[in-house]
Amino acid sequence: MSVPAPVPHLQRSLRRFDIMAMGVAAVISFDVIGQIATGGGQAVIWIAVIAVAFLVPYALVFAETGAAFPQEGGPYVWVEVAFGRPAAVLTTMFYWVTNPVWLGGSLVFVAAGAWDGFVLPLGSGTVADYAFKLVFIWAAILTAVVSLRRGKWITTAGAGAKVLALAFFTGTAVAYGIQHGFRGLQGTGFSPTGVGFLALVPVLLFAFVGFEAPNAAGDEMLAPQRDVPVAIGVSGAIATCCYLLPVLAILSAAPPGRVTGVGGFMDAARLVFGIYGDWRGPLLTFVAVLFVVALLTQGSAWMIVADRMQAMAAADGGFFSRGLGAFHPRLGTPVRMNLLSGVTATVFMAAAMNLARGDASAVFGVVLTVAITTLLLSYLAVVPSLLALRLRHREVPRPYRVPFGTLGFTVATLLVYAWIVLGSWVALFPGTLEQLFGIPYDFRAVWGVSRVTFEAFTLGTVVLLLVIAAAGYLTQRMRTQSQDDEREARPAR
Repeated sequence: MSVPAPVPHLQRSLRRFDIMAMGVAAVISFDVIGQIATGGGQAVIWIAVIAVAFLVPYALVFAETGAAFPQEGGPYVWVEVAFGRPAAVLTTMFYWVTNPVWLGGSLVFVAAGAWDGFVLPLGSGTVADYAFKLVFIWAAILTAVVSLRRGKWITTAGAGAKVLALAFFTGTAVAYGIQHGFRGLQGTGFSPTGVGFLALVPVLLFAFVGFEAPNAAGDEMLAPQRDVPVAIGVSGAIATCCYLLPVLAILSAAPPGRVTGVGGFMDAARLVFGIYGDWRGPLLTFVAVLFVVALLTQGSAWMIVADRMQAMAAADGGFFSRGLGAFHPRLGTPVRMNLLSGVTATVFMAAAMNLARGDASAVFGVVLTVAITTLLLSYLAVVPSLLALRLRHREVPRPYRVPFGTLGFTVATLLVYAWIVLGSWVALFPGTLEQLFGIPYDFRAVWGVSRVTFEAFTLGTVVLLLVIAAAGYLTQRMRTQSQDDEREARPAR
């Protein structure tokens, strides 16, 4: 078994708590909590179902693999060892590109909306609006640029801000319910339906994947074999609570039909914070600042791990130039890849500011949705690689093992893969399963565009990413072959 060469200049600084905090900062998504809550009472049921039937086996197989293969690059290394460099390059492209697009196309807009509504007015399309979004994006990028020994404290602070804001909101919602009655729950149906399940499954899977992300910094962990399994287990439990309880709190406080995907969390906070009287305004401002900080550090946490994966792919000869995979000798971070992510996020933000209006808004929303689900698509290769490593490389020491050995690992992997396939299909081809099972589905009412337009943009986005990844791989391969030919042609001295 061969793995990519180790990266020089790296310092081991990540302890168990740091790994856990990075997982919490990356995985818990403030921007999807409101979107999940739009599913109504059955969203609570489906969160619980997916936490048991998906997250538990997911955590088990990734904990074992992350402890057994702790090399820098994480999932890139796993897929490369299992299926070869071309498959790893394609997979990493999908895993990486999600994050600058998400940072520039979702996180920054949600953060700007919260700042504009609860801290200081920014307006829409104003100089202040552009300035806030640029500062937000590049603050997240610079957090990834600084050495991990220092940057980890920023993501840890973000994880703390996230948990604090959610806990404070949930406690306030309970107090509001005790004082005014849990009126939101009275009109909420908790009975699960096929329509609700198919609408929520891609969002919930996207919300729960990513606990393996800190493994991208495997060579910077002090004791990955010992710490990774525990960190994944603890961060998974925290994430489940941080989704389940706030969604239930939003539903209990907000009247039926008042929950919106973008403003769900802060709109519900505006309502329940009325119990604080004159303190309502300052407390809302405080929570809004925590909200923005949490979003920023979530973006930076993903930049830290995804940029390392893509840098390892470049350094391994799989993405245009090995120079893109260089780690700074003093900082120990892939600065060039960080900057590329920042430019990508900025371009996408500028496109959103100019295109997400009028008739173009529905099309842009479709492209953004597909770009975000590319993370889910990347697991179509990552998850099978875990089973391939388990079966082909039994000689590798495994400090942690899934219960029931190879059989338990195989069953857990197949279960996780079934969920990933389902979520990917529903994300790329919405409405098809509803049609198969005779469930009414008005495509244009849901997406604002026709199915033909939707599929043209969704499949076009996927094909474009495949072309870019293939071009990056072939470009570097031809360059390497040319250099080898030149060396062979030189006369011996």
